[in-house]
Amino acid sequence: MGLNRPLESSAEEVRALLAPLRNDFTVALHAADNAFAVGAIIRVAHNFLAREIVLIGGEPYYQKASMGMEKYETIVRVPHDEAFLDYVGERPLWAFEKESASVSLYSVSAFPRDVILLFGSERFGIPPALVDRADVVLAIPIYGVNNSLPLAVAAGIAMNEWARSKFSRSVLLP
Repeated sequence: MGLNRPLESSAEEVRALLAPLRNDFTVALHAADNAFAVGAIIRVAHNFLAREIVLIGGEPYYQKASMGMEKYETIVRVPHDEAFLDYVGERPLWAFEKESASVSLYSVSAFPRDVILLFGSERFGIPPALVDRADVVLAIPIYGVNNSLPLAVAAGIAMNEWARSKFSRSVLLP
């Protein structure tokens, strides 16, 4: 089974192939309340080979937006904030919350191992208790009159910055 065309293989075979290639970051979504955005984030997280995607709350995701990539990903569901904090444990938690941010994403030169990148809903953001637990609270600079980015775009930018900081000297093309 080649790495470039494993899609005709079973989901279990693809997952096994990708397991040693997984990166040391997790994407977490708090009550995203946008099933399409969550599906799109699953797809993007797959492209960056995130270790896992954590969904806090019971909201569904739109499988069509994930383009089938959900079957190759580890998707962890936790029912509420306390369960999420238990799941995080001592791992570094970086929250993306513009209103509480003390750091620009673009000033980050390196991410810690096993970092969890936490995003909130487009309408309500991240609850204060999770922001307080975060080791770093980041903002993605934006320049228009709109005060926020779509959730899937923000998560994609963050994952890209993670990859850029880790692989900036690597050749990524075959």
